[in-house]
Amino acid sequence: MALEHIQPGKLNSRAVIHNGFVCMSGIVADDTTANMKDQTADVLRKIDAILEAAGSDKSKIISSVVYISDMSLKDEMNEAWMEWMGDLKPPARACVGVDLTPYTLVEIMVQAAQY
Repeated sequence: MALEHIQPGKLNSRAVIHNGFVCMSGIVADDTTANMKDQTADVLRKIDAILEAAGSDKSKIISSVVYISDMSLKDEMNEAWMEWMGDLKPPARACVGVDLTPYTLVEIMVQAAQY
């Protein structure tokens, strides 16, 4: 079965689909001057668009890894996450504190079912 690449670039693809499973690269905000909640909301909007292009949506997310640059800002990230999830059952998720590129506060990877 062939792989399908969503928005392939020089270094990575935004997502790769195989056998009905969507694996997404780490997604970061476009506006790195924004605070944690706004950067997270930006990332989640981008995830919505990538999932749509892959024939999926946030209700089909199986797991997620959230990388944040400052664990003291986790509550702000969680606020944006919970607003985005709404009444959906949340996926399995981990949140990890890491060094990110300057001014990037959050990076999120998700894996989702395509159908």
